[in-house]
Amino acid sequence: MNRLTNIILFVALLNLLTSCATQTNDNSSTSSNTTSKNLVGGGCDGCEIMYVGMPTNINSTDTSAGWIENGQKLLVTGTVFKFDGKTPAPNVIIYYWQTDNNGYYSPKQGMDEEAERHGHIRGWVKTDENGKYSIYTIRPAPYPNEDNPAHIHTSIKEPTIDNEYYIDEFVFDDDNLLTSDKRKALENRGGSGILRVLISGDLQIAEHNIILGLNIPNYPEKNESEKQSGLEIGEDNPSFIPYHAFGPDKGTRTCPVCKYGRFHGIVYFVGNHPNWNDIKKWLTFLEQESVTRSTYLKAYFVYGNEKEYDKDTRQKELEKIGIELNLKNVALTFVPSMTDKESEVNLNKINPNVENTFVIYRHRTIIDKYIDLKPTEENFKIIKATLDRTQSDYFNLQEPKHD
Repeated sequence: MNRLTNIILFVALLNLLTSCATQTNDNSSTSSNTTSKNLVGGGCDGCEIMYVGMPTNINSTDTSAGWIENGQKLLVTGTVFKFDGKTPAPNVIIYYWQTDNNGYYSPKQGMDEEAERHGHIRGWVKTDENGKYSIYTIRPAPYPNEDNPAHIHTSIKEPTIDNEYYIDEFVFDDDNLLTSDKRKALENRGGSGILRVLISGDLQIAEHNIILGLNIPNYPEKNESEKQSGLEIGEDNPSFIPYHAFGPDKGTRTCPVCKYGRFHGIVYFVGNHPNWNDIKKWLTFLEQESVTRSTYLKAYFVYGNEKEYDKDTRQKELEKIGIELNLKNVALTFVPSMTDKESEVNLNKINPNVENTFVIYRHRTIIDKYIDLKPTEENFKIIKATLDRTQSDYFNLQEPKHD
């Protein structure tokens, strides 16, 4: 019996060591004969295993083998979007594999030998006509005696692209092993891979959207827009610490998305070309929306004009506007410039030469973005429609307690 136990542990450890090497730019193992430099995604060592045991008919919902085993029950659900970040993508296959509740890619008797390195908790979903998918599984455990965050591996097969490619592993925002350095090292392939779970009884739920082609090498679609400003839809809204000149956090340096990242947020950036008449119209609109949507919307104005910057002058300038417009909810904040590293506003990658950049996020992930948007009734309706369309079915659920 001891000998059998040792053999089982050895196999599990071997699978542990080989499985995590699957998402690398390796030339040696792909489902295509094309060299990796030409492959969409640049190649993926081990991703071809997604075809081993793949069902003929794949549903948009899958329940993994881990669901009936020990572990924290987890639902990962969301929408896969095309490259624009807004158009749902149907018929996209997502293949996933993960460790069990003990941190091993444990094989089961009767598995395909090729698939054993991915363990028995693996499966497939294919997005429906609305781009939706759902995976019922358990939270993976981290590898024993290692400091890698717990994660779920994923690879994608689009119907119009010949080869599969990997996207960011799904990791967990409340995982203490997901350190600041590890967050910064994420590639954001397909968007941020960070899952932010909510609680429904004994079930954890993570809404997670995927943007096809985002940060994927050799992807056939490119962003051809002449105006570039801000991070892309699907990426995480970064932490930064502006000066709060007016509003609920006046006199502080509070990170907007850190303190108010749970629901919808709008960050309205203005750099070197302020149009104060338009700015006041936008602030009035955002104040009205903040009142209407109450807890579910937080809006920030971030002013980063580097010309003739003086901290006291800038603060008084924004205070005057806040009083004039009688703002109660919208925060008026500022930074020395949009490239300022001390406040880390530079992480937002805002172009200071455009008139404005609107970044809309939900649960810290960017869900929409607009550049040089004029304060017209039509554009007000666009913002309202975006907020209405992206309301979460899980807004009222509780977050887990963080250490």
